[in-house]
Amino acid sequence: MNEYLIFQLKEGRRKKGLKQSDVTKYTGIKNTTLSNYENGVTEPDIDTFLQLCKLYELNYAEIIGEAYGIGIPYKSLIIHPSEIKFLKKYQNLDGYGKETMNIIIDRETQRAATQREKDERLRQLEFKKLEQPVPMRLISYYFRNASAGSGQLVIDNLPEKDIEIPDIPKYKNVSYAIGVNGSSMEPAYYDGDVLLVEATRELELGEIGIFQINGECYVKKLGQTELISLNRAFANVPLDESAQTMGRVIGKL
Repeated sequence: MNEYLIFQLKEGRRKKGLKQSDVTKYTGIKNTTLSNYENGVTEPDIDTFLQLCKLYELNYAEIIGEAYGIGIPYKSLIIHPSEIKFLKKYQNLDGYGKETMNIIIDRETQRAATQREKDERLRQLEFKKLEQPVPMRLISYYFRNASAGSGQLVIDNLPEKDIEIPDIPKYKNVSYAIGVNGSSMEPAYYDGDVLLVEATRELELGEIGIFQINGECYVKKLGQTELISLNRAFANVPLDESAQTMGRVIGKL
């Protein structure tokens, strides 16, 4: 067993003020087994070694570094337990095996470094894209609200004002914006939300749109014979001959 490991395990126990019987009590390691470790008769496996380091509050990475010649410059290097197992396997290789592993490690180190450079370049490109200002365009924001409740009377068909939205592909079909009044479309849309709408008279079943029925304006999900509320606390609205589709909801601000 490595003399440095023997010394560290023995001194670690003594500095903690522990007897071998105490270690047995805390870890379950037999007294004779622990004695063999400290006298260099046998060597603990990696899991037992880490268990003892934890009990003694020892830095296992520094001990391994000193014991196996990793060197002082690497004392601050954090070594994972699985890497310690790898180091021990590496030490048991013959010259040919170590040379083969060195070739593989050098090749993989270069590959990983190249990949990191590529990832960093991509990250920088994405960052530059984010830095560029997003173009905006104006759409009409209508004075009336689309009811997400029992119905909102359409008072005025004129827009109250223009608002800006990002001029991006996602919003290319947005024609106007309209407010939500009520909570029948929760959790998709809440009272006060501003909906982005594509002006169209045709919707597929199951799509959410803006509708007018008997002079009242709704935001609902289109059903076969009725407009559907997502919030089950609210009744659906039957469709009749006065029903008109005013647009498809494609998002919200």
